[in-house]
Amino acid sequence: MSLPPTITPANLPDTLALLLEPSSTLPHLVHGLEGQTFESYDELIDAAIAQVCTWQVHEQALFIEGHPRIGAVQGLSRLSTKEQGGDAVDPTPADVLLRLAHLNACYEHSYPGLRYITFVNGRSRQEVLVEMEEVLHIPHSLAGGEPGVNTLVPVEKGSQAWRAELDRAVQDVGRIAKSRVRALS
Repeated sequence: MSLPPTITPANLPDTLALLLEPSSTLPHLVHGLEGQTFESYDELIDAAIAQVCTWQVHEQALFIEGHPRIGAVQGLSRLSTKEQGGDAVDPTPADVLLRLAHLNACYEHSYPGLRYITFVNGRSRQEVLVEMEEVLHIPHSLAGGEPGVNTLVPVEKGSQAWRAELDRAVQDVGRIAKSRVRALS
């Protein structure tokens, strides 16, 4: 898997799918970038993220939904598998995967319509688990189902806190994409 030597209108959809992950919003993004020329992949990614930031919040949420959940082990692209440590010599312990699945459910309850996205940058799933607990303001634990999902108070969809979390996720998609460029170069 590699990047094409230049960015052309013909390879733009596949290039964006590789760098940003496929999503239902990808055709909309490609359309928004048509007619522009890009001297580098970083320039393309910056333009793509800037374009996404002009969209309505529900479209931005669909865009980040293209990325897999943290700790997912099936249905991942090759790059997501590598980034999440899925091809590591030491597999992620089952209790960590169970905790991540629960934390994803907690996050999606707490931030309705959003998926937790973070720039993993070589961190283990255990390290990301701790980050998720901090974002959710819950105690660190490997107890799979604590706290109960329904005990968490959802952040109002569209509120300042909800939008800040959406903005952080969109920016992290850009950081992930730039890391992918470096990995594929």
